[in-house]
Parts: sequence; structure tokens; C-alpha cells
Amino acid sequence: MKAILMTAAGDASVLQMAELAMPELPSPHHLRVRLAAAGVNPLDTKLRAKPAYYPDKLPAILGCDGAGVVEAVGAAVTRFKVGDAVYFCNGGLGDTQPGSAGNYAEYVVVHEEYAAAAPASIPLSDAAALPLVCLTAWEALFERARLQAGQTLLIHAAAGGVGHIALQLAHSIGAQIAVTVSDTRKGGLAQALGASRIINYRERDFVAETLDWTAGRGADVVFDTVGGETFLRSLKAARIGGTLVSILATPLAQADVQLARLRNLSLGFELMLTPQVLDMHEERIRQRKILEQCAQRVDAGELGVLVTHRLPLEQASAAHRLIEAGGMTGKVVLMMD
Repeated sequence: MKAILMTAAGDASVLQMAELAMPELPSPHHLRVRLAAAGVNPLDTKLRAKPAYYPDKLPAILGCDGAGVVEAVGAAVTRFKVGDAVYFCNGGLGDTQPGSAGNYAEYVVVHEEYAAAAPASIPLSDAAALPLVCLTAWEALFERARLQAGQTLLIHAAAGGVGHIALQLAHSIGAQIAVTVSDTRKGGLAQALGASRIINYRERDFVAETLDWTAGRGADVVFDTVGGETFLRSLKAARIGGTLVSILATPLAQADVQLARLRNLSLGFELMLTPQVLDMHEERIRQRKILEQCAQRVDAGELGVLVTHRLPLEQASAAHRLIEAGGMTGKVVLMMD
């Protein structure tokens, strides 16, 4: 099969096309999937530059997100049959063990408990863009922040991969949403997806705009997908007793900690990779059930994914460069056909 190998840590040029043997089923509970597409995420570019989890296992196949058709099943598999369409977030962290390899490949093996039936109403190439961003947004909003209907929410970078999914999920439960974007086009997209206040952060102070939007109170929940200075300034955009959740590691100086304490803020961090990194089987099943709920929302017309770039597998390095250039709207996928 064709696959993209990360041959060393470095820039996008370390991603090289290779011909590999078809992966064997590592247990009776595994599926072999012929992939239609693999989602490309900023995480992939970070692991390529610095293989944080498995630095000694190169070369490796990156790509956590995949969608395709079941091509073979283990003897104990009960959840799927050959020909079923599935999608999942599995592998891609640099581990080379069977069942842990990434999705920049024509075929992959995955435990049946970690795969969900793909949404029936969208192409598999779109489904491949969903798992990581859906899990990240869902866990951040509903598990970390415990967002409720009627609450006010500020989402940073709402036209990005995680941001535009979070916007739709929050809108679907009746939250009131403000967003930050970098231009009018992205603002239009966010408004169409349910945002009621559009803040161009290049032209306006998002803290002042959020306070104005909430009559000086601040947002009940702030969801940070940017990190750094944006995270730190968001301490003042959340209401007293509010919640700030980030998907990025942002160092807090003593003054920042004191400010958060003074404002009685709940600070949360979201890393949807934790169940995979720590090999938490039951937690991975829980995440699969989230993907099942997201698929139902897609098929009900409540959730969609914006795929702005579809590139052939051999252009994986170009996909990484697109993401590293910044300012992305929506998602990038690699097509196997």
C-alpha cells in the first residue's frame, strides 16, 4: 500500500511517499479499513516538527483522523461488517505498533470499539475531517466548561477547524455566542453558523467588545483555540466566576494566576488525545460514542464541516505547509484516490 512516512523530525520535507505491506489485523477485535481520506490537523505538524510521544520510533505514519470502508474484520468483531463506512480518531502519534499507526495511508487497522459509523449524509472525505475537532470541541464545551443553553460564550478563531465545529455545537444547544475572526469573510461564515456577535480582533479589542456585548458582565464561558496572549487577555473577558477553557498549553505567570483567582475563574485545559496517550480503553469507547452523536447531528443537518482543501495523499507536505502558514479556514484532508 501507499503511505506517507515521517522519516525524521523536521520541516514538511521529511514526509515521504513509501510503499509498505498491507497491515495485518493485530487482534480478533480489529478492523482493516480502506481509507477514503485522512484529516490533517495542526497536531500533525507539531508532531512532525517535534515527535513528543514516540521520538524513538521513526519512521512513522502521522494522521489521527480517518474515514473509509471496512475491508476485513477480525473473528471476534461484532460491531461492523465488510463494506461498512466508518470514521475515527486513532493512531498518528508516532507509535508504529499495529493498530496505532496513523492514517496517511491507503489502509489502516483500528480496534472495532474505537470506530464509529460514518455520517451517511456527507462524503467520506468530509467525515475524515471531523473526528479530532469534534472530540476537542465537544469535550471542551460540554465536559470541561459544562456549557448550558442560554449561557454566553466567546469562541476564539471561530472560522478555524475546531472553532467552526464548536460554534455549531454551542448554537445547537441554545447558547449565545460571540466570536473572534480575522476578516469579513470569516465573520460571515461565523454569522451563518449561529454567532450573534462578530469581533474582528485585528480591528477591535475583543475584551472590550465582549464586555459591551454582555453589558459589562463578561462571557460565562471563553473557549480559547489560539493560546498565548489571547489566552491571557481572555482572563478579563470571562465573567467573575466564569470559565476559560483552552486547547493549548499556555504558561501562567504568578500575576496571571492571581488575576484568575481574584476573578474566581475556573481554568480548564482540553487535550482529547489523553485516552489514547494513556491507553484508557473505556475512555476511548466514551469518545467513540461522542463521534456517534456527532454523526447523528450531521445527518440531522445540525452539524457540518467545512473542508477547504482536498489534496492527494502524495501532497501531504503541501498540506502541512498550508496549516503552518496560519489563518486557515475550515479543514484540510488528504484523498487516497
